[in-house]
Amino acid sequence: MAKGTVAQKILDRHIITGEPTAGKVVSIKIDQTLTQDATGTMAYLELEAMNVPRVATELSVSYVDHNMMQNGPENRNDHLYLQSIAKNKGVAFSPPGNGICHQVHLERFGIPGKTLLGSDSHTPTGGGIGMIAIGAGGLDVALAMAGKPFRLAYPHVIGVKLTGELKEWCAAKDVILHLLSILSTKGNVGNIVEYFGPGVATLSVPQRATITNMGAELGVTTSVFPSDDRTRQFLEAQGRGKSFVRVEADENAQYDRVIEIDLSKVVPLAACPSSPDNIKTVASMAGTAVGQVIIGSCTNSSYRDLAMVAEALKGRTVHPTVTLSIAPGSRQVLEMLAREGKLADMIAAGARILETGCGPCIGQGQSPAQETVTLRTFNRNFAGRTGTRGDQSYLVSPETAVAAALTGTFTDPRELGFAMPQIPDVEKFTVNDNMLIPAAADAGTEIIRKPTIGNPPVNNPLPMNINGSVLIKVGDKITTDHIMPAGIYLKLRSNIPQYSRVVFDCFTESGKPSFAERAIAVRDSGRHGIIVGRDSYGQGSSREHAAICPMYLGVKAVIAVAIERIHKANLVNFGILPLLFADPADYDKIEQNDVLQIEGARQQLGVGKTMEAELIKADGTTHTIKLTHTLSEDDVRIIMAGGMLNC
Repeated sequence: MAKGTVAQKILDRHIITGEPTAGKVVSIKIDQTLTQDATGTMAYLELEAMNVPRVATELSVSYVDHNMMQNGPENRNDHLYLQSIAKNKGVAFSPPGNGICHQVHLERFGIPGKTLLGSDSHTPTGGGIGMIAIGAGGLDVALAMAGKPFRLAYPHVIGVKLTGELKEWCAAKDVILHLLSILSTKGNVGNIVEYFGPGVATLSVPQRATITNMGAELGVTTSVFPSDDRTRQFLEAQGRGKSFVRVEADENAQYDRVIEIDLSKVVPLAACPSSPDNIKTVASMAGTAVGQVIIGSCTNSSYRDLAMVAEALKGRTVHPTVTLSIAPGSRQVLEMLAREGKLADMIAAGARILETGCGPCIGQGQSPAQETVTLRTFNRNFAGRTGTRGDQSYLVSPETAVAAALTGTFTDPRELGFAMPQIPDVEKFTVNDNMLIPAAADAGTEIIRKPTIGNPPVNNPLPMNINGSVLIKVGDKITTDHIMPAGIYLKLRSNIPQYSRVVFDCFTESGKPSFAERAIAVRDSGRHGIIVGRDSYGQGSSREHAAICPMYLGVKAVIAVAIERIHKANLVNFGILPLLFADPADYDKIEQNDVLQIEGARQQLGVGKTMEAELIKADGTTHTIKLTHTLSEDDVRIIMAGGMLNC
C-alpha cells in the first residue's frame, strides 16, 4: 500500500471515521464545496429539504457558468434562486460572466492541503494546487454543506513520475492524453493519481490544473500535484500568498503503481471520436481538413493558454475554411487579455470571442456542421455532445488548436515554421473580485423560486420483491450524457418531470416509444424498471439527474459489469440498486423487455454481497442470474430507505 504520499497526508488529516486502508470505506471532513448552476439548483433544493440554516463548511461557493444562453426564462429563474439562497445560507456567489467554476476557484479560493467537494466531475482541477478535490453528485455536496462527512473508499495511489521538460509546442494537455492512452477511461475506480518527480517543478500551476482537470476522464477519485514553490508563486501572484501551505510527498513515499513519463518525449496528441482515450499523434493525422476550432473550457482557458494563442495569432489570419471561437475561463483572464492588447490580436486574426463560461463544451451553442471535423481544447468528446449527431470531435491542446486554425488542417504545431510564443509565469494577476458576492448568511433573505423550479422527488423504500422489466440494454462506456443529455435540455434540470422525458433520448428510434414512455407504462402497471449495461456504466459527468430521473420513472435497479464511482454514489443516494453481474457472460442472456425478478430483495441485500435474480424470457424459459455488489453497510441502509432524503 502507498505510504507517505501527498494524497495520503491530506486524506489522513481529514478522516473522521474509518480505517485508512485501501478499499475500506472512510468518511472525511470537507473544507470547501463548489456548485455550478446546472447541478447546483437541485443541490440547494436538497439542502433546503434538510432544513439547514447555514452551511457548515469553511467555504462554499455557488457558480453560474453552464446555463447562460437564457433561451426562455428557465436559466435566469435558476440564477435568481441560486443568488438568493446563497445569501440565505452563507454561500459565496459567482454570477454569470465571472467565469468557469474550476478556473475561478483555482484563482481565488483554492488552498493547498484542503479538501474540496464539487457538484461537477471536473472539480479535481483543484489538485493542481495540492488539494484533494473530488467531484460528486449534488446531494453529496448538499450533505457536505450541511456539515456531514463525505464517504469514499480509501484509495490506492497511482504515482506518475515526471522527468524531463516539455519541448516547444508540446503541452500539458498532451501529458494527460498520453496518460489516458496508458490507463484508458475505465478500470481505474478506487484510485488517486499523484504526480511526483523532477519534472513536476517544470510545470506551472495552470499546466498542472489542465492535467488534474482532465484526470476526471480516467475515472479515478481525483488527481493531485504537490504544493511547492511553483504553487507559492501562483498564489502570491493572485494576492493570496498567505494561503500557501507546502504539501509534498516523503522522499521514500511508496506508490501502489508507478508510471514514468519523460516530458521531453511527449508529442502533440489528439483524442479522436468519440472517447477521451482514443489517442493518436497529431502528426499521424496531418492534412486532415478541419472546419471548426474552439479554444476554452475549464481544461484550457487559463491566462497562460490564451496568451500563447493570442501571440501565435498576432499578425496572422484564421484560415478561411475554419471558424475559430475562444472562450476565456474567467473574467480575470479576459480582463488581462484586454488590457494587454492580446484580445485585440485575437479579434484582428478573425477569432470569435465567446462568453466566459462552459458554453460549447456542454453543447450550449457552437455546434459544428455535419461531416465536419471540430478541434476542441475540451475534456470530453462523447458522441453527440457537441449538439451535432454523428459529430467528429477531437480533443487537443491550445497549441495544436491554433495550428489548425491557421492552416485549416490537422497540423503538428512543431511544423508551423515559427517559434512557439513563450509565456512566463505571471508575477501579478489582475485581481478584481467586484462581481463576487461574499459569504454572509442572512436567514431573512427571501428565497426566489420561480414557477419553473420544482422540488427534488422522493423515492419509496426498496420493495421486498423487485418485479422488474428490462427497459433498456446498453453496451460499454455508457456516459451520463447518454443517460441525461445536456445541450438544449440543460434548462430543464430544475424540473424533474419535464427532464425525465428525455432519459436515454439518444437511443430513441423514430416512430417507437421513448425510454420514458416505456418506463411510465411499466411503472403504471405496478412493475419496476431495470436498466442493464455492460462495462464502465455511468462514466463522465457527475450529474445526479442520471439517477434522479430514472428513479422518478420507476427504475429500481441498474445491473452492469462495472459501474463508475460517482454514478454509483448517485444511484445509492436516490435509492436505486447498483448491481453487478457475478458472471459477465450473463449480460448476453438478457434482452430488452425481458422480465427480471429479485425475490426477497431486501432480505438478499441485507445478508451479504451476493444476490440472485430470475430471468424470464418471452418464450417462458428461465435462467438464474447471479449478482453481486460493492455496497457498504451505510449504502445498504440508504437504499433500503429509498434514498438519502428519506434517512
